[in-house]
Amino acid sequence: MRFFSVFDIVKNKANQLGYTETEMYASLKNHNVNKKDLLAYKENGVIPTDKVLNGILSYLGMTKVELELKLGRIPAGLEDVFLNHTKEIAKILEDKNSVKLNEFNSIQETKPYFYTDLGKLYNGDCLELFKQVPDDNVDTIFADPPFNLDKEYDEGVTDKNSFSGYLDWYYKWIDECIRVLKPGGSLFIYNIPKWNTYLSGYLNRKLNFRNWITVDMKFGLPIQNRLYPANYSLLYYVKGDKPKTFNVQRIPLQTCPHCGREIKDYGGYKNKMNPKGVTLSDVWSDIYPVRHSSSKNRKFNELSVKLLDRIITMSTNEGDVVLDPFGGSGTTFAVSEMLGRKWIGFELGNCEIIKERLENKDKDRKLLDKVYEEKNKLFPDKVKELRKKNGLWIDDDFRQDNEENSEGDKKKRKQ
Repeated sequence: MRFFSVFDIVKNKANQLGYTETEMYASLKNHNVNKKDLLAYKENGVIPTDKVLNGILSYLGMTKVELELKLGRIPAGLEDVFLNHTKEIAKILEDKNSVKLNEFNSIQETKPYFYTDLGKLYNGDCLELFKQVPDDNVDTIFADPPFNLDKEYDEGVTDKNSFSGYLDWYYKWIDECIRVLKPGGSLFIYNIPKWNTYLSGYLNRKLNFRNWITVDMKFGLPIQNRLYPANYSLLYYVKGDKPKTFNVQRIPLQTCPHCGREIKDYGGYKNKMNPKGVTLSDVWSDIYPVRHSSSKNRKFNELSVKLLDRIITMSTNEGDVVLDPFGGSGTTFAVSEMLGRKWIGFELGNCEIIKERLENKDKDRKLLDKVYEEKNKLFPDKVKELRKKNGLWIDDDFRQDNEENSEGDKKKRKQ
């Protein structure tokens, strides 16, 4: 786990010395460290090159080993030292954890902003609200945190943070997710790939990896001198060896919208296709951004009903508990309500939007009905009619053949 970036450590030293930012860069220049060089390390956790490193170490008044420790690394060649002093290290950590436990026990319960027969919505910081949730209490957690893109989400709520500050905050609420999940419970984290690369490394030491799901969706405009970003990543982890619930999800066979022909040729295996559809893979190309006003509940980003239906139905059964620490527009809670799941929701920003949405479910019911027009069907009704019109096979043809063959076999046995 990385604790800080080099920039954070240098900035902290400047604060201790009472330097302004201008004075900090002037002092660094005396140690042969330019502002441009330092800023290059602000957005990552790498160790600087020798020339810059020596200047930074001189400014900080510390050794390379000290710097690596502050970056959250065990310096190469010193692994045995850590292994031989685990008792001392553990005692320091346990003493700190004891203080946290006392804080946890003294927490006063926050009243819900809004509740239904199935769930409760709380308005506040998720790190504080998590303290009200007992250990091993939740079946599935879905989290769509701020992406640290310096955006304002709602009523002055922004996601601007330093690189290491963002990750430090990220790891704190992830630990809370792990604590409240039941054994076999599922955790889904939705973010841009950049952040999930760091998070997966952290989670791999704590939970059981299931899938890195690619959600094929363009972000917006291309970025100069970079590949066009066209996907979000959805991490899927389980607490324990295997999920206590995994319901197979099926999607329609991809077909041409004009003629109805299948885009992928399954050749001689057509008669073996499951009439409920193709088994879902770890690349989701059928989730679309919610942009039209008829589908949106707020002016900010909003997740689709289809995405949450898939996650919730895959990992839970009716009556199970779903938690979302970043409620946003309330899609998780709306879908949970319609699917008969219990839910717990946190939101730092405007909860009134979520309340109004849950009190007026007609829009979401129509959206979910549209999802189920295609869910668990090899060919949706409209596609089936188009294929019939163009003389193409449909799954009913093979079922009819199988039924006729079965009847023929029965007659032969009777004879």
